[in-house]
Amino acid sequence: MPEAPLTLPDLIRTIRAARTQAEERDLVQRESAKIRGAFRSDEPDARASNLAKLLYLHMLGYPAHFGQMECLKLVASPKYHEKRIGYLGAALLLDEKHDTHLLLTNSLKNDLRHPSAWAQGLALSALGTLGSAAMLRDLAGEVGQLARMGQLSVRRKAMICSVHLIRKVPDLTDAFIPVAEKPLTEQTQGLLHATVTLIAEMCEKSSQALEHFRKYVSQLVGILRNLVVTGYSPDKSISGISDPFLQVQILRLLRILGRDHDDVSEAMNDSLAQVATNTETTRNVGNAILYETVLTIMGVQSTSGLRVLAINILGRFLLNKDQNIRYVALTSLQKLLQAENTAVQRHRATVLTCLANPDPTVKRRALQLSLALVNSSNVRTTTKELLAFLDTCSPDLKSDCASGIFLAAEKFAPNKRWHIDTVLQVLTMAGSYVRDDAVPNLIHLIGGAKELHGYAVQRLYETAVQDISQQPLVQVATWCIGEYGSLLLDGGCDEVEPKQVDPEEMLSLLQQVLQSHLSLPATRAYALTALMKLGTRLQDSAVNRIRSVVSIYCSCHDVELQQRAVEYNALFRKYDHLRASLLEKMPLVGRGSDGKERPGNEGESVAPEVLEGAPPSHPEQKEELNQVSDLLDLLGEPTDPSPVQPSTAPPAMGSFLDLLQELKEPATTSFCMTVYEHDGLLVEFAMTRPPLEPTLLLITATVSNQTDDDIPGFSLQVAVPKSFQVELLVPSSSTVPRRGGSPITQLIRVLNPKKLPLRMRLRLAYTLPSGATVQRIEEINSFPETAWK
Repeated sequence: MPEAPLTLPDLIRTIRAARTQAEERDLVQRESAKIRGAFRSDEPDARASNLAKLLYLHMLGYPAHFGQMECLKLVASPKYHEKRIGYLGAALLLDEKHDTHLLLTNSLKNDLRHPSAWAQGLALSALGTLGSAAMLRDLAGEVGQLARMGQLSVRRKAMICSVHLIRKVPDLTDAFIPVAEKPLTEQTQGLLHATVTLIAEMCEKSSQALEHFRKYVSQLVGILRNLVVTGYSPDKSISGISDPFLQVQILRLLRILGRDHDDVSEAMNDSLAQVATNTETTRNVGNAILYETVLTIMGVQSTSGLRVLAINILGRFLLNKDQNIRYVALTSLQKLLQAENTAVQRHRATVLTCLANPDPTVKRRALQLSLALVNSSNVRTTTKELLAFLDTCSPDLKSDCASGIFLAAEKFAPNKRWHIDTVLQVLTMAGSYVRDDAVPNLIHLIGGAKELHGYAVQRLYETAVQDISQQPLVQVATWCIGEYGSLLLDGGCDEVEPKQVDPEEMLSLLQQVLQSHLSLPATRAYALTALMKLGTRLQDSAVNRIRSVVSIYCSCHDVELQQRAVEYNALFRKYDHLRASLLEKMPLVGRGSDGKERPGNEGESVAPEVLEGAPPSHPEQKEELNQVSDLLDLLGEPTDPSPVQPSTAPPAMGSFLDLLQELKEPATTSFCMTVYEHDGLLVEFAMTRPPLEPTLLLITATVSNQTDDDIPGFSLQVAVPKSFQVELLVPSSSTVPRRGGSPITQLIRVLNPKKLPLRMRLRLAYTLPSGATVQRIEEINSFPETAWK
């Protein structure tokens, strides 16, 4: 005899008793086969129980699509218990992606017109769950009729179904305006809640509905006031607060109605103040109402005193034990900072205490807000707190914290010495986590402060002697030793206690940096150049030691370091009479080679016209250019252009051969184009083709930010067809500064030996101020013909 089918309770009990996943799957497969066979044999009496069992299996994650047609049959049944199972199955197994759901339309229409309120309620619930735009448009008349004339429970469900209808078919909004007017005068809380929700949805979708319901603001305000002052009622209260869900919906509707409208906003100010001051904050439900009140106050044209009150509420949220409430408060304060800076600043101390919060998401939000709160009046105290946080925070926050302190110091530093001290502290604490442009920015800062050269080189020297593991700090230290090492030899510094350094100790430190396994190739390049610089300021015995060290690296495996060593060694052997002039001190930032002020952007280094291949504008620069050109002609021209170096290469004495190439054959810009513009980011390509290498295309990607917030975590990846070769160099930074800041740049080298039309795919990733991570892929097929022919 065939095995009898299990009842639903027996099926649940048997599945729960299964000891392994395999045993459960075997049981489910056998029961599914029985259910499928029963459906094929069309057993009407067992259809409801079989579908109920199938829905249970569906909730466990097993296939149940074969029961869709049985749902339609049960929905059409005259028996209520079968109809209920049918609608439940339809809600679970059908959606707009299945054409089968359209077969429900006639059954829904019949049930919406059914004399029984139970059948009407089932149809409204199903329609509000899975109704498509076409289905809702066909049944809008029946839904509106029930919303006006049905029983109380049916009217409430019809109102909620109308919300779904307006979302799917916004052009029917005007037809439902009369439907929502009458319930506002009734005192039934459930119906009133559904009505307010419907009105809010209509006002979001239709300007006509918005203007129409603005005349009901006084009525809504009265309902809200009554809810606030009403005493405890068991059937309408939660934790002692009268109908908090209705209060939240009314506050949301008032925010929509009062947006950009002075008169409407003024009519609700007193009631908003009453809610803000009279709502209990010891329970989470009260905090939910207060948060919605804050959003409404800040979303309408409220008075300044009321806005301060709203921000103070968020300040109290920061002291709440619930981490979710703290997170919400930090996020809201950050959004309000630009509009209400003074009021938010009053809570700066509380925000800083949130940096010690154990919750990582709260800590990250507190860090973002703390950095945003820095200004010229509090930069010293706030930065001190942030440095203490940087010293103890987790690695995933060090990069953001270090970058934020850098930006704050650049913008609000009270003086250059404080700026230098702060950056040095950051490099000491988080050297490996700092952004890519930290080294050139600090070098730029020190180079422009003549009065602090002695102080900076002495501090950096002492720090490097103690620890050479922090690579960015060591790079700056070696650069300063090369430029201002003579100040260490003299032992003269007014800023700190003078300390005279022995030349041998200085050379030993640089040699230690060169030999350390911790040193990056760029750090060794800085150290090698620093040795060469010192060679023009020390005695002959020290120069011999430097010559010996340089010669060792002529056979280094690192191509960049080997090339530098070979060129420096050539200076010692053949062109020693030019060594002193080529390795002279860098002039002050923003000054010419004669030491006088010259026009131009602050931050230009020595002889920028020479380095960029532009014609010199001063006689002294022309003479310097001629000297360099003569020397490079003697060294001989390269047969192939050298690779473009990353932005982390030392700023002094780059590749002589690359410099000659740029001087003799300057590349000409062929085309500029915009390749990406979204979320406030603008990415532009400037393309050049070196005349001596016609198959090489140099693309400089410039990324600028049009928003008022920094965009961190930016990365650009490039892919080209197999017939091309592409090299992506190190970007100048991973954070795109806010509007007005310097854009970041990245060089892309594309080799096109067959001179085919260029196609490229970009993958961009960055983090929005809201914390959301964005990843986009862009296809570029519109490169100009001059870029590849």
